[in-house]
Amino acid sequence: MKKYYTRVCNFYYGNISKNLVKKKKTIPLNGDLNISFDHIEIISRESTKKIHIKNIKKLPKNLINKVNYDIKKIKKKHKNFSNFNFKDNPNIMGVLNLTPDSFSDGGKFNSKDQGYNHAKYLFKLGAKIIDIGGESTRPKSKEVKASNEWNRIKKTIIKLKKKIPISLDTTKSEIMKKGIKYGVKLINDISGLRNDRETISLLSNKKIPFVIHHTQGTPEDMQNNPKYKNVLLDIYDFFEERISYIRQNKIKHNNIILDPGIGFGKNLKHNMKLITGISIFYSLGFPVMLGMSRKSFINKISGKNGSKKKLGGTVGSCLFAMMQGVQILRIHDVNEVLQGIKVFKKLNKE
Repeated sequence: MKKYYTRVCNFYYGNISKNLVKKKKTIPLNGDLNISFDHIEIISRESTKKIHIKNIKKLPKNLINKVNYDIKKIKKKHKNFSNFNFKDNPNIMGVLNLTPDSFSDGGKFNSKDQGYNHAKYLFKLGAKIIDIGGESTRPKSKEVKASNEWNRIKKTIIKLKKKIPISLDTTKSEIMKKGIKYGVKLINDISGLRNDRETISLLSNKKIPFVIHHTQGTPEDMQNNPKYKNVLLDIYDFFEERISYIRQNKIKHNNIILDPGIGFGKNLKHNMKLITGISIFYSLGFPVMLGMSRKSFINKISGKNGSKKKLGGTVGSCLFAMMQGVQILRIHDVNEVLQGIKVFKKLNKE
């Protein structure tokens, strides 16, 4: 049987969205009147058809049922967890790398109390949670021992305990267990919960929120000519499989975030397809996160206007993602991105 996917599109923002929702001309995304849509794409492996929401009733009965079921999940409000407030999107996850070799800031916050101070700084600026990692996942990076990874992050995590919300960026259940002991509020495992066979059991027992992240391959080999039949649909199917798997393993809560993994086993074409088509994942019923901050696709697009920190491209891509309804943005430069978001939102209220 042919499989169909529903992607909402043609978004409106701010006061324009509120007025259109009031007139019942658009449908609000996750119950947020500030962003709504009036078109959908019905996608299969063979075709894509874009229609206005008023024409859903003209579809074949099986598609009407499918689309209406998906839209019901797309309209539903997300419940808050891990200090995220889904009534005020996008939420910012601040990045704190405590590694000597991360792609953009390796070693910068490793000495003395620099990690602790930077985490507090990002939180004060407006990040809802700080994602702390002790193992680089840049392309070509190799896995480090759990003891080394924990030694890099433990001082900062222990000192931050109960002071600000922490997300733990790790693929090892041993690190997760130690982090949870010290109050970590979210597990961010770039392997899609596949690297460590004990991870699922731990998450089930602790009932802690987590991210399902997509990576093709491992950081060491993920950029060696990544291939997909259809990157959007392949990753959608991956998320469906992972969700089914965790349900089979007695994880019943919905405090789950989906991250398609920009740059993790994707080339420029794949990344662009994911960012522009990100709203396909909303029909899975969970908040979606994008990590585009300082990623290489920015300089590939920018050409002669590329830069080391890629700040302009980060802000631009984040504003685009916000206009597509993305709920969480994983960011290094929290102040500058929030500045752009605040100005954009204000202009859309005038």
